[in-house]
Amino acid sequence: MIINQIYTGCLAHAAYYIESNGEAAIFDPLREVAPYLEKAKHDNAKIKYIFETHFHADFVSGHIDLAKKANALIVYGPTAKPNFGAIVALDNQVFNVGGCKIKVIHTPGHTLESTCYLLIDENNQEKGLITGDTLFIGDVGRPDLAQHVIADLTEEILAGHLYDSLRNKIMPLSDDLVIYPNHGAGSACGKMMSKETVDTLRNQKKFNYALRPNMSKQEFIKEVLTGLTTPPAYFPKNVLLNINGYESIDEIIKRGMQPLTISAFELLSKQDDVLVLDTRNANDYSEGSVPLSINIGLDSNFAMWVGDLISDINQKIIIVTDKGREEETIIRLARVGYDKTIGFLDGGFNIWKNSGHEFDVINRITSQEFEQVYKTKDTLVIDVRKASEFESSHVIGALNIPLAKINNHLAEFPKEKPFILHCAGGYRSMVAASILKQRGWNNFVDVLGGFGEISKTSVPQTNYIAPLTLL
Repeated sequence: MIINQIYTGCLAHAAYYIESNGEAAIFDPLREVAPYLEKAKHDNAKIKYIFETHFHADFVSGHIDLAKKANALIVYGPTAKPNFGAIVALDNQVFNVGGCKIKVIHTPGHTLESTCYLLIDENNQEKGLITGDTLFIGDVGRPDLAQHVIADLTEEILAGHLYDSLRNKIMPLSDDLVIYPNHGAGSACGKMMSKETVDTLRNQKKFNYALRPNMSKQEFIKEVLTGLTTPPAYFPKNVLLNINGYESIDEIIKRGMQPLTISAFELLSKQDDVLVLDTRNANDYSEGSVPLSINIGLDSNFAMWVGDLISDINQKIIIVTDKGREEETIIRLARVGYDKTIGFLDGGFNIWKNSGHEFDVINRITSQEFEQVYKTKDTLVIDVRKASEFESSHVIGALNIPLAKINNHLAEFPKEKPFILHCAGGYRSMVAASILKQRGWNNFVDVLGGFGEISKTSVPQTNYIAPLTLL
């Protein structure tokens, strides 16, 4: 049995490829399915099954496209009700893949249909457990997501199911099993996941707070639900896409890969229902950008920020990106259900600038310049990091407006009084700056290197939880 984890850092997502004797299975595939098909072709293997651990909220799975292209069967665990052809397995049902076996273990809690898959090799030895969002390394899946789609569920009910699943279904398994979760640190599907992406069940019993021995159900429910942030707004929409089906990724790429002349791009950019999305890095964007564009750089948690900040999943989008990254941008938007990219600026921003068209700039200052301004002027400092980062340490007197909440707190940004933006390193503050610029703010500057550089100066900092924090 070959077990390959295919990890995608920008989504903190892990898919799995299992192969044995010329047959393969894919677990929780991403939207773009070519890598799985190529892997199977390289191994001279046929993809027989596509196993889904649950209806995902944080990304759109590639199960439907992959099933069509590989002539494979989609498998869900008990209670799943997909609106397309799929096997809804029984608890403890076994599927053969080559000489190995995949055993279904129904583990409701993160969602009602959440299911783990026990991997049994050609020698009938239990080797690993693909846990989806039921069990992470250092954490468990948050039980407050499915209730947004299924109204009669509460997070307390699901947390109770999760407790039972962990105690009755997973913890009795062999300590030597390798745990293969669906996500690592950075995913919004848990609250304190490890940066490690595999571990043994033995270690998780020692170090995972949710698997403590002698932990009562009420204690578990309280601890699991404490500290959860508001789920990203796009999560319920992704769940519905995964339940109901979606447009083929091939059609989405074909529609999005339309090169637009400057005049065509400009005409579209002025339409009320079209958003200009610039995916270049923060430095390049600050030096020049198409007016009214927003910046979400590809080289970070791009898809997550798209989902947090672009409220309409059906938003029409035209893109400005580095040459050669147009298709990558379209695919990464589609991973979280933003399928309506309708073209890109042919030649990128340079052709716009060189044509003599007006462009915007974002003024940035160094941490040393910030230090001087802070000491000599009464200037408002706005920190767009997460509340937990702010509480850990921040500039004295700073106001915390987390980037994820910016659209709901625009009134907190003054239009007459100048202010200074910063985040941890410059990525998020440039996203915030672009949104403010698009909405008409011009009286601010951004700090290069963010708090990481500010913390090296003599600017006074504190770990006091300021009352200005917006929760």
